[in-house]
Amino acid sequence: MHADLHPAAPAAAPRTVLGACPHDCPDTCSLVTTVRDGRAVRLAGNPDHPHTAGVLCTKVSRYLERVYHPGRLLEPLKRVGPKGSGRFVPVSWDEALDEIAARLQAIAARDPQAILPYSYAGTMGLVQGEAMAARFFHRLGTSRLERTICASAGAVALETTLGAKVGMPVQAFAHSRVILIWGSHSIASNLHFWRHAQEAKRRGAQLVCIDPRRTETAEKCHQHLAVLPGSDAALAYALMHEAFARGWADLDYLQRHTLGWEALRARALQWPPARAAAACGVPAAQIEALARTVEAAVRAGEPVGIRLNYGMQRTHGGGNAVRAVACLPAVWGAWRHRGGGLLLSSSGTYPVRWDALHRPDLLARSPCPQPRSVNMSTIGQALLHPGDAAFGPRIEALVVYDSNPAAVAPEGGQVQRGLRREDLFTVVLEQFATDTADLADFVLPATTQLEHWDIHLSYGHTDVLLNRPAIEPLGQARPNTAIFRALARRLGFDEPCFADDDLTLCRQAFGDAVDFEALLARGWVSLPWPEAPFADGGFPTPSGKCELASPRLAALGLDPLPQVLPNHEPPGADSRYPLALITPPARHFLNSTFVNVVSLRDAEGEPALEIHADDAAARGIADGDWVEVFNDRGACRLRARVNGRARPGVVVGLGIWWRKLSPDGRNVNELTSQALTDLGAAPTFYDCAVQVRRVAAPARG
Repeated sequence: MHADLHPAAPAAAPRTVLGACPHDCPDTCSLVTTVRDGRAVRLAGNPDHPHTAGVLCTKVSRYLERVYHPGRLLEPLKRVGPKGSGRFVPVSWDEALDEIAARLQAIAARDPQAILPYSYAGTMGLVQGEAMAARFFHRLGTSRLERTICASAGAVALETTLGAKVGMPVQAFAHSRVILIWGSHSIASNLHFWRHAQEAKRRGAQLVCIDPRRTETAEKCHQHLAVLPGSDAALAYALMHEAFARGWADLDYLQRHTLGWEALRARALQWPPARAAAACGVPAAQIEALARTVEAAVRAGEPVGIRLNYGMQRTHGGGNAVRAVACLPAVWGAWRHRGGGLLLSSSGTYPVRWDALHRPDLLARSPCPQPRSVNMSTIGQALLHPGDAAFGPRIEALVVYDSNPAAVAPEGGQVQRGLRREDLFTVVLEQFATDTADLADFVLPATTQLEHWDIHLSYGHTDVLLNRPAIEPLGQARPNTAIFRALARRLGFDEPCFADDDLTLCRQAFGDAVDFEALLARGWVSLPWPEAPFADGGFPTPSGKCELASPRLAALGLDPLPQVLPNHEPPGADSRYPLALITPPARHFLNSTFVNVVSLRDAEGEPALEIHADDAAARGIADGDWVEVFNDRGACRLRARVNGRARPGVVVGLGIWWRKLSPDGRNVNELTSQALTDLGAAPTFYDCAVQVRRVAAPARG
């Protein structure tokens, strides 16, 4: 035989597509996807984007394993067995959407508030998150969701102190002389900030980590204060005490650019290091040493920067704790300098046209123009509420997208009971069969970030990023926007806004405030933000000053100064539960995302509980033993790790494992409560008293 006279056409040359990481992380990286013959073959950080600098975290560097995961949901599914049985059958999109629309319409005819949307940050995109979804639920008149589960306590704290969710630019940390990394495991959850911190360290900066856990970040800092959960406000006041008592507070800055500094000084002088040490569970000498480190920089006119993160606001007094820490840069005069100040969130710098995206005006055309609000952090209580005049109607339908409440919501046992109600109609938009999808009536396959348009802000820098679709949707997967458009059509919503396509929504997000052609060309646009934004005051508060004493809080009948509040569950207050439990993310997971990616789950090993050697010995526990962690709300079984990371009196349950991938079908949220924070009505995941005992290995399955 001669060689093939009709050789195959040469393969198309690979092409690259610019995108943005969708995940709940302050770094919001710019992505470059290489596509060959319609398949994504490589994902990398964009080397031309200054904040990404070509580097991705371990998790997102495995994103293609997620996109092409054998467990991807690729067709609509309808439940045919009891809830939780896993018995689903494939159905067409028309059948699924027709039945969903009919069920929602019937419930809405009685009271649309009986329908509850539930979503959070499965994507941080402004389009696939809440654009078309918000329009749909506004027009239908459903209950509104208070999206509190991550950051609302800290958000209220920043807004009532600095005026908005703003702070120093992240790149300025490279110029700091002292950096306080407060409540943040930066190596795992804020990698691109860590690059700037390392640059500052090479230039001679002192790095200080304040965290109950001895993380890999803490190990690389010069000082580590392993404070008790919920004691951060006491530590902040002790640092203020030292500044005022020893004469290195910047009285000129305080007099010209703050409100209430004299009252703050009076309260701070009640918190000497010895008193704070008792509250924080660390030696007074450690607090004094930290104060001397800061003092040396302040007296030399050198910048001190604080990188605060959201873990420390997940206790009863979390909002006030963030307020106390946010007062420190003004007391020190740190805002005067490039590299000085504080950064918790930068999201308040973005001129997002929220009303244009979400269209709250559609409520006026709904059957319920002023619907109730339901706090997502108390979803377990809400799903089990029978309904009454105060609460409103019983929740009859739940539409879940961009979230996995069965795994991530507090007091998971109660959440499970609510989701298992046979009379609750549940629709889940998902990429995988999560714990929540297992309890749905319909599961609708959603696209990943490589398969749709989106536009992103960041809460860790000040760039806008555009995400282009790199590949066609896999199987029958559809973007969230397409699903809500289709439901709107079936419900007869004929407003022109429901016809906006995704690229139009991307353009609407910022309007003329951002050069969209530049976004299309290079994938990102930087917003202007000063290197030292509050050097001369000019805070975005009503007074234009840093409001150390907040008139807005006073008007609500609250203490205008930051308070030091006790935890809901101080360890040992109930002798049965002498240990404090915190549940930070495992290094290879992001909340409950990536748990099903085998390479990342293998790297993480098993669900683990870190426990101090003294606490382990008192309970006859050795490294590697199986233990049960329990309180009145529930229990779960974990593998003990006596690895030097937990401080005495605190155990660390790394999360968030899917329940069905956990040894006994339960995870750490079996233990957490639905009690809320002082400000922002946020969850108190790290305000949880437990006991631990050694047990036999759990029976799997």
